Amino acid sequence: MPSPMNVTSACRLSRPALICSLGDNLDAISEALFAGQRKLAVSDRFTPDRPLPLGTVSAELPDPSAWPAKHRSRNNQLLAAALEQLQPDIDAFRLRQPGARIGVVLGTSTSGIGETELALAARENDQWPEDFHYQRQEIGAPSKFLAERLNSDGPAHTISTACTSSALALSSAYRLLAAGLCDAVIAGGADSLCGLTVNGFGSLEALSSELCQPFSSNRRGINLGEAAALFLVTNEPGGTQLVGYGESSDAHHISAPHPEGAGAIAAMQAALTMASCAPEDIGYLNLHGTATRQNDSMEALAVHQVFGSHLPCSSTKALTGHTLGACGALESAFCWLALNAGRLPPHINDGQTDADLPSLAYASPARFDGRRAMSNSFAFGGNNVSLLLERQDG
Repeated sequence: MPSPMNVTSACRLSRPALICSLGDNLDAISEALFAGQRKLAVSDRFTPDRPLPLGTVSAELPDPSAWPAKHRSRNNQLLAAALEQLQPDIDAFRLRQPGARIGVVLGTSTSGIGETELALAARENDQWPEDFHYQRQEIGAPSKFLAERLNSDGPAHTISTACTSSALALSSAYRLLAAGLCDAVIAGGADSLCGLTVNGFGSLEALSSELCQPFSSNRRGINLGEAAALFLVTNEPGGTQLVGYGESSDAHHISAPHPEGAGAIAAMQAALTMASCAPEDIGYLNLHGTATRQNDSMEALAVHQVFGSHLPCSSTKALTGHTLGACGALESAFCWLALNAGRLPPHINDGQTDADLPSLAYASPARFDGRRAMSNSFAFGGNNVSLLLERQDG
């Protein structure tokens, strides 16, 4: 039975477990992040007539051949690689709290659709390949996969709200803990590159054939990437805490953001209010920063209205590509790294900041002694999430 309602003012985020184009361990990822290294490679894999820069994971992934057919997907391989990094924290928590109820909440937009694309290409005489399994592409597949690997019978569900998916997974983990339904939650997300997303964004004319340039006057669109990012979220004190979140949906347009940033502003202000923080209490902001004309214009306006022009901020999508359903958790992890390493992730573009946008303090490589950082994630349909992290003593 669930325990009584637990009044939670924050929840602890473990050391993040990450795999992305920057690397497959925190040391390599931190080095590339704080040096502002773009790890994007031009590929024509999904677009033979138009090579594109992509943030592809090049590290060797776990072998899925012994997994049940329903779990054999690149998305789950990325998750399994991240889970290997997180496992020591999970094992230590289970020793501290035997019998703990551990939930799983993940975000994704692709799940295993890439494997279905391969199966469609190999389909003959209306017969699917022998190893094809439809469940690989179900949106709920990632959470089921991790829950089975962890032998967890707690709540397990997947959120799919495009680019806010894994940010919402973290705020959902907070609520599960606050409601006393779990003692810990594995939260984060994963998305793998596939033809559906690459060509889908191409049909929206949102892709750049060159390196993306967030908030530059020369920005032409998104570079896509893939990643997995996981946290163990608990009610334990100290460490780095999720102290506030803001969620909004302005429903302005199916794919375009609200031009005045109404929903983005509401999300940032809600996160500040929840954490009892003023704008000047925040030391760094990870921008959603997709490098499209509309997103960057909206976000610059919204951030300037809430924080003015002095808060150090950067878009790390120039380094990793836009990892879609994984970006909220990945970029919250970059905030975690900034708070714990005492360094700012620099803002990288071609140096031609758009003078028509409201002024922002784009970060350069520097020491960072702040205790709080915010991460923005915005998605189709006017869905907006802001997460506020705080490094605490103890």
